[in-house]
Amino acid sequence: MSKIKTFFDCSGCGYKTPKWLGCCPECNEWNTFVQQEEHKFVAASKGAGNLQMVQLSQAVSFEKKRISSSFNEWDRVLGGGLIPGSFLILTGDSGIGKSTLLLQIAHDLAKSKKLFYFSSEESIAQVKHRFDRIVHEESQMLFSDEGNLDAIIATCETQKPEIVIIDSIQNCYFTQTQQIMSGTVGQLREAGFRLMRLAKENNITVIVTGHITKEGQIAGPKTLEHMVDAVFYLQGEDQLNIRVLRSVKNRFGSVNEIGFFEICSEGLREVPNINQQLLQNVSYAPGSVLISCFEGSRPLLLELQALIIPSKFGVPQRVITGVDHKRVILISAILEKYLQVKFSSHDIFFKVSGGFMVKESSADLGIALALLSSFFQLALPAKSISLGEISLTGQIKPTNNISMHISEAQKFGIEQIFISRGQKIEKGSYEVNHFSNVYELLKVFSEGNV
Repeated sequence: MSKIKTFFDCSGCGYKTPKWLGCCPECNEWNTFVQQEEHKFVAASKGAGNLQMVQLSQAVSFEKKRISSSFNEWDRVLGGGLIPGSFLILTGDSGIGKSTLLLQIAHDLAKSKKLFYFSSEESIAQVKHRFDRIVHEESQMLFSDEGNLDAIIATCETQKPEIVIIDSIQNCYFTQTQQIMSGTVGQLREAGFRLMRLAKENNITVIVTGHITKEGQIAGPKTLEHMVDAVFYLQGEDQLNIRVLRSVKNRFGSVNEIGFFEICSEGLREVPNINQQLLQNVSYAPGSVLISCFEGSRPLLLELQALIIPSKFGVPQRVITGVDHKRVILISAILEKYLQVKFSSHDIFFKVSGGFMVKESSADLGIALALLSSFFQLALPAKSISLGEISLTGQIKPTNNISMHISEAQKFGIEQIFISRGQKIEKGSYEVNHFSNVYELLKVFSEGNV
């Protein structure tokens, strides 16, 4: 038997209250409470059946072959391609290119797979207009502008497509719950659960797009991110006019991989050699240092830029972007202690060119050289790269995967390498500068070396 209980649910944050309120005490939004019905089941355990439990050694397992495409950057971020029966969500700012990217991917996958594309935001005519602009050939995928999730799920269960794309989940609705506005917490929670069951029970790969909030997070309840197998963000980088595809959750691959796409007249085009674009505007001016850091399985060549000027205020400024500000402050403190360079009386402005975020400790040596280069107003040698970690005692330590960093740097004519004295590398057509501690960094800026 079930007992029906009514409550009010905030459509903005999911806050529940037994009575209607004008303003939500959790998110401070007005007129967001919608009446809901909650069924409480009592004495249900008497009629419930016993579950059959099995050991993992007795369970039947099978290896699912990934569905790969001709877009290597897409497959790289996914971990090698789509897994049949998986549930994925792609999100990003409005107009960033989510629909365009999925339309190109869908056209490619439809050549060998049965694919349904549901557009709940645009009409068939609008989708056709975009498709004709970016793809100049016929496609085998089937389209619909239906937003009714009951009809979408019923169609997929009957016709059994291999891949389903829904753009977007926030604009879908259910027949029996039309009183709940699309995009609310309750609607997204129910839609996520129903689509997850569709994927798992029918072995259908489901890809949905989602909106993001002003804070840059997926709009809707946090449970939506827990339901899906993978969460991908498509982000913009205005300086290079590219789009970066990042994985923040992936049950079937690494979350460190990123893919690069360039905006062009035919939609989004892959950028397999991103380092070529990153190095186009490297200045090699005072305060500029080139480093290499890993993003997933590929090394990126990034330019660090530092600006050191005497402070005009009582408290020196520290404006740092692209790297943890505590790391820059820590390295400046190490240099001040052992080299007697008075960074504490100077303003420090520091950034990573290209808008990337550097997290590896191998960038420590590059940060130190950039600070010293700007302080002394002496540029480092052109076509040089710095790789090394700095300890609190001023020692410069080796870094991992040095051969991959150097191999990538050599492709772009790097002639000098600054590394730890304990670092073992193969000989090549480049000059190697070894350092044991930060005291030896001053030799780089001595007369005749720069």
